[in-house]
Amino acid sequence: MDIFTKCEKFTAADELRQQDLFPYFRELQSRQDTEVIMEGQRRIMLGSNNYLGLTTVPEIVNAAKAALDEYGTGCSGSRLLNGTLILHQQFEKEMAAFLGKDDVVTFSTGFQSNLGIISAIVGRGDYVICDKENHASIYDGCKLSYGKMLRYNHADMDGLEAQLKKVPESAGALIVTDGVFSMGGDIAKLPEIVALAKRYGARVMVDDAHALGVIGRGGRGTASYFGLEDEVDIYMGTFSKSLASLGGYMAASAKVADYVRCNSRPYIFSASVPPACIAVATASLRYLIAHPERVDRLQAIAQYMREQLLARGVSIRVAKTPIIPIYTYDMLRTLQVQKELYERGVYVNASLPPATAPNECLLRCSLMATHTEAQVDEAVSIIADVLSRHRLEPKEA
Repeated sequence: MDIFTKCEKFTAADELRQQDLFPYFRELQSRQDTEVIMEGQRRIMLGSNNYLGLTTVPEIVNAAKAALDEYGTGCSGSRLLNGTLILHQQFEKEMAAFLGKDDVVTFSTGFQSNLGIISAIVGRGDYVICDKENHASIYDGCKLSYGKMLRYNHADMDGLEAQLKKVPESAGALIVTDGVFSMGGDIAKLPEIVALAKRYGARVMVDDAHALGVIGRGGRGTASYFGLEDEVDIYMGTFSKSLASLGGYMAASAKVADYVRCNSRPYIFSASVPPACIAVATASLRYLIAHPERVDRLQAIAQYMREQLLARGVSIRVAKTPIIPIYTYDMLRTLQVQKELYERGVYVNASLPPATAPNECLLRCSLMATHTEAQVDEAVSIIADVLSRHRLEPKEA
């Protein structure tokens, strides 16, 4: 059989395009900001991970320009060989100090960070235990490792303990969880996870992609939020959200960091983060340290939007993060609602399988610290009006 047969038979995207419901690859014609020009029209942006709104801060933009002038456009090699700049070393030192860890390792993307960390740490005979709602990059990191993956239902601590009991005493175990879950916006039950890890001799890794700059003291993430900075063994995070750039990192002990640098295939065999990107990440980190009030503002504007949605009768999952999911359940209905919102000037993300379970599709709204109450009021009015004309119930109901 021709290996491309599956490609020829793939018609889902074309079918949605024919119905004018394909929601992806919308063309931006302006900066990533609270309002954007997308396909020729103004849209309130409620679909970005630019949580702190740093993509347009002049001093951060200028840091990228200065790095381009001094170091050029790229490193043309891996960190292991010719691709280590003083900029990489500076970022790693400053991020390690910010997070209170010995060392930081940088990766070319956030996705690659999870691939590189998990596949290096979890070896043959080891176990990696995951929340079922963990990010796709965690799952792929598990697949790339030689260990055995066990899963537990989302936030189910009895389920986690049941899986830990399956791990032989002679085997190593790593519990991996999102800190802030990217679809639901809820925060991991980290105190319970840490307690179980101690009881069963496991280590803990937290994916803080959606937590850095969002929760914790001064935006330090999930462990800080719970006061468990010394109890989490590995932090993972990205540059592409609160740090307004592209790349990722791992924060850990010096020994773990050195092991990953020398054994992680995605790290060893990938070109390093380009100069402009690492300069922006460093400038954004410094801005966050200097302006912790941005984190408070992000929390305040997210709470404001939750209150306005609830006041208008919109059902949401209530959490303490800037991710606000509106469950629309059925895929076709989700796409119809998303299209209507888009046409009326509000961009939200339609989250569909495999990002969600088949009948748990949702509209994922996310706030920036730089959103105004006026923008939120306008968006909520449109959202409430559009949703009022759709029956939002689970398909089984």
